Amino acid sequence: MSDPQNPWLSRPTTPPPDADVPIAVVPSTFGPVAPQRGVPAPDQVDQLPIADQRATPAVWWLGAHGGAGESTLAALAPGWSAAAGHAWPRSSNGEPTPVVIVARSNASGLRAAQNALRQWGAGLTPSNVLGLVVMADAPGRMPRALRDLLAVVGGGGPRTWTVPWVDAWRLDEPTASPVPREVQRVIDELSAIPGIGAAGTTN
Repeated sequence: MSDPQNPWLSRPTTPPPDADVPIAVVPSTFGPVAPQRGVPAPDQVDQLPIADQRATPAVWWLGAHGGAGESTLAALAPGWSAAAGHAWPRSSNGEPTPVVIVARSNASGLRAAQNALRQWGAGLTPSNVLGLVVMADAPGRMPRALRDLLAVVGGGGPRTWTVPWVDAWRLDEPTASPVPREVQRVIDELSAIPGIGAAGTTN
């Protein structure tokens, strides 16, 4: 029987990983990760404009429509991310900008997200879309019709996250209340994507 303390036996040069330390996992993709041939572009009136940007955050939050929630998400991860407003950010160095599309969970919001994904899918944007974040437009469970529409819309991008209604945000700034775990999950999973890097949030 061997002695585990025998100095003549080789031991691992690195200690085993601490089970209590969470390991960042790159989120799986469920849709296209790049523009595809044959994707029909939305009508010109339904396309988002392109705006030159000097900033180089790890992630841009792109609102598919007014009131989507991109500013809220940017406030919860300051420095690491930024709100692009409602225009595709174009970098000064010509590199594709990392973008997450943001939309509300109502029908018009989801259709706006679909148009943004089609615009990207048709190769008409200067961005690399990482996914879609759908912010709840009301408390409670989404109606079946909207869940079905979300399933169709979400299939046009690599990943989809949903953020529930946060009543505290109606009364105060998002940074005044704890970051919802669903938002933290979005940030953590985005941070795990190679090239995106670590993120910090304000609690």
